[in-house]
Amino acid sequence: MTTMTLVLTAIGSVLLLLFLVMKARLHAFVALMMVSIGAGLFSGMPLDKIAETMQKGMGGTLGFLAIVVALGAMFGKILHETGALDQIAVRLLKSFGESRAHYAMGLAGLVCALPLFFDVAIVLLIGVVFAVARRTGGNVVKLAVPLFAGVAGAAAFLLPGPTPMLLASQMNADFGWMIVIGLAAAVPGMLLAGPLYGSFISRHVKLELPPDLAEPSLGKHQMPSFGFSLALLLFPLLLVGCKTLGARLFEKGSATHQWLEFIGHPFIAILAACLLAIYGLALRRGMSREKVMEVCGAAIQPAGIILLVTGAGGVFKQVLVDSGVGPALGNAMIGAGLPIALACFLLSAAVRVIQGSATVACLTTVGLVLPVIELLGFSGAQLAALSVCIAGGSIVLSHVNDSGFWLFGKFTGANELQTLKTWTVMETILGASGALVGMAAFAML
Repeated sequence: MTTMTLVLTAIGSVLLLLFLVMKARLHAFVALMMVSIGAGLFSGMPLDKIAETMQKGMGGTLGFLAIVVALGAMFGKILHETGALDQIAVRLLKSFGESRAHYAMGLAGLVCALPLFFDVAIVLLIGVVFAVARRTGGNVVKLAVPLFAGVAGAAAFLLPGPTPMLLASQMNADFGWMIVIGLAAAVPGMLLAGPLYGSFISRHVKLELPPDLAEPSLGKHQMPSFGFSLALLLFPLLLVGCKTLGARLFEKGSATHQWLEFIGHPFIAILAACLLAIYGLALRRGMSREKVMEVCGAAIQPAGIILLVTGAGGVFKQVLVDSGVGPALGNAMIGAGLPIALACFLLSAAVRVIQGSATVACLTTVGLVLPVIELLGFSGAQLAALSVCIAGGSIVLSHVNDSGFWLFGKFTGANELQTLKTWTVMETILGASGALVGMAAFAML
């Protein structure tokens, strides 16, 4: 297959997918599976490899996400039903005021997502958005866009986030400069793409609260205190933070290091938080065991739809990755003679648009530009700036082949067109502004 054929196949697949879900109104899961098969056939993949690749894509995506979303959905639902999220919402409103609640959402996303994967942070924090929206009577869009911008900014640019850490390590960047430049990219980008853009687009896109998020089941006199509510919400974040701390302070392979790695894994952290919410909050506050089971069951039902659609997005991504589109496109762009910082951004953005995963876009780009970078002998600070450029490109123009696109849509109730207007534009503003900071830093260093 020629480079042009592979690129045209990828572009055609994306356009067909957009048509099927937005115009033909085919269910996203079915559309993603059909287009994945078509992409495999037209890219020249061996017939016996297409089904194998689809299975790999589904398993690779859901192997992590299924446990996180299911446990996180139960955890968030219990926090809602007991009034814990309402208590946090009340304090946020008192501290920032109703008129600035969207800034509080962006800040909460940026800070709380530091040690977490994107999906984990969204599952844990989305309930706070709904609680604040219910109390203010505001449009969910104005609050959800800043939250997602904060989480996405941390996930893309800030150490010790998994993707920035992996990117800086692969690029041999200076970690101190990575923190400085990453902060310079994430904070202004979050403010621009989150509260500011969220306020603008909320005038044109309206999203209502989910119907199952009415007032909490427990009466106001039974609700937990703000301190306990916040501690419970931060509990899984602290456990994951222990894993990051253990990697820095204790020798790898030691007993302490292994225990911190164990309790800090997102699976264990969210399971522990879920059990604490059930036995330390719901039952102690008077919720019956039958009601707890009912709440947990109700939480998992919508999570199933989220997982199916997200997994299908993973199938499409894997087919595009295994077809060889990324390397073919990368070799063509590197040979075009673009400035290295701009080439890093554009190449990462191109791979992101084609196959969907920010992490894969980062790693693919590193693999393609590293031989050129090594010959030029850049400093660790310059490599940190180039890493930020790559990270910015890896989150722009998120669309139907990205799991984040579907997570935003399914959690907020947005349809595909509304998700493009909100999530996709927000990600593009965040990624482009962050990359501009990286390019400016590279030019100055």
